[in-house]
Amino acid sequence: MNEPLVFMEHIEKAFPGVKALSDCRFELLKGEIHGLVGENGAGKSTMMKILTGIYKKDNGVIRIKGREVDFSGPKEAQCFGISIIHQELNLMPHLTAAQNIFIGREQSVGKQRFFISDNAINRETNKLFERLNIPLGPCTVVGGLTVAKQQMIEIAKAISFDSDILIMDEPSAALTDLEIEELFKVIQKLAARGVGVIYISHRLEELKKITSRVTVMRDGKYVDTVDTEKVLLDDIIKMMVGREIYVDAQLTAKQGDVVLEAKGLRKGRIVKDVSFKVMRNEILGIAGLVGAGRTETARIIFGADKSDAGEIYVDGKKIEIHSPSDGVRAGIGYLSEDRKRYGLALHQNIEVNLTLADMDHFVKGNIFLDKKKSFHISEEYIQKLKIKTPGLWQMARNLSGGNQQKLVIGKWLIRDSQVLIFDEPTRGIDVGAKGEIYRLLNELARQGKAIIMISSDLPEILRMSHRVIVMCEGRITGELSGKEISQEAIMRLATKRD
Repeated sequence: MNEPLVFMEHIEKAFPGVKALSDCRFELLKGEIHGLVGENGAGKSTMMKILTGIYKKDNGVIRIKGREVDFSGPKEAQCFGISIIHQELNLMPHLTAAQNIFIGREQSVGKQRFFISDNAINRETNKLFERLNIPLGPCTVVGGLTVAKQQMIEIAKAISFDSDILIMDEPSAALTDLEIEELFKVIQKLAARGVGVIYISHRLEELKKITSRVTVMRDGKYVDTVDTEKVLLDDIIKMMVGREIYVDAQLTAKQGDVVLEAKGLRKGRIVKDVSFKVMRNEILGIAGLVGAGRTETARIIFGADKSDAGEIYVDGKKIEIHSPSDGVRAGIGYLSEDRKRYGLALHQNIEVNLTLADMDHFVKGNIFLDKKKSFHISEEYIQKLKIKTPGLWQMARNLSGGNQQKLVIGKWLIRDSQVLIFDEPTRGIDVGAKGEIYRLLNELARQGKAIIMISSDLPEILRMSHRVIVMCEGRITGELSGKEISQEAIMRLATKRD
């Protein structure tokens, strides 16, 4: 067997009060696409930060291409051919593809040493794109590209450092199925050239398509490394969570009164005459392809965007919604697909985030914050939602994705919102946390909430929805309920054009 590109053994790492890694190991071979999975908080990111020199290990051995190393920083790891592509891309939208790839290294390209030559970096970028079969030009401005194309530029940038060890963190999280297939072709081409790829993903079904081996971590410990072809996904899930995952039976809603009704919503060319109702005790799924107008419709209902026309009724009463504060007062809560940008105050603690949407109820005499009341209600919802945190003082940015999502849900529950709009509720969340979110959505529906769930994950739509409306190019193209709901029926309606 060839010398591994990466060999990590007995890796330990502790932070104040937390043992992040305990006796962990990992191995990557030349030309291998190796999956790395585990729940949020399992230690995957810490392990990769040690490999890339961001953190220093407390104990253990790291060998890169047979040579023992102890990196003092990311630059040193990069010199050993290690690159990482983070889930949140680090590109400058106003620059071209070539300028992004060679930013800070322009003078090292070509023969120029004192002047920056766009011609030189354009030539080198063309060579990279040809090697990787990336259908882009070097002068393309990055800001106008899809997330998938931006992902390709990040890959080209990593390879431009002569990287032969590439770490990809949730590369498909924001991509459509077609874009994922395009990404896989590029990754497989890299592997064929001998590049070792570490593929981190919560989308377990992708593992069968792209990886040859999978390493599982749980609670900061190494669990096992298995051959992808020989293992069932259910077995990987069991290794990841160490417990039974919540699975609900096919939902049957005990529908109540109409809580929210939208009539004739319009906004430019992205929302066209959208009308629907949501009942009490119901989870209404909204399905459709990227660009169908689902999120735009939700933002109109909440007041984040203004509509050109249309009416919104809550409990039979017409409501004028011109801003999010109007939506909140009408009893509508919106959980954005981008929870970090629109759902959380990342640099504030858990208590502030939980009480933010209902702050009026925690202020005495319109002047002073009732800290005792705020503390007790926050503690109550931490327990109710099972938010994993050492205390209310913890900053929101330090929570895992699943716990951040629960924090946003808690904010709207404290506000006692009657209509809850969940936009991509489990994006970037591990399988264990998904089960907890699903359980919570079902419980909220049973309590009488009216829930709108927008999701690009068809199995999620099928599993969670009592009723489904499907959108295509800004219009509702059909409604499905009961046994009518199927993947084939949804896709038929999602591609149905005028």
